[in-house]
Amino acid sequence: MTAQSVGGRSAGGWHKPELDLSDADWQSSSKGAGDVEIAFVEGFIAMRNGSRPESPSLIFAPDEWRRFVLGASGGEFDLT
Repeated sequence: MTAQSVGGRSAGGWHKPELDLSDADWQSSSKGAGDVEIAFVEGFIAMRNGSRPESPSLIFAPDEWRRFVLGASGGEFDLT
């Protein structure tokens, strides 16, 4: 997983596009009760903190998103 960063360069050096997220259709899996929102924009997946929508969004390529979702559903990020 990599985050969009200043200048469009991610930590891994792969160029992420500068996406216009102003008209993105943000969705929450918890029917608006959760803090995490995602939007599908120009073939990429954007993720943001719904409580602070002005904060930077993470931008995922489709293969990165797939690995993230598989890891999350497999418990890779469980803290307990």
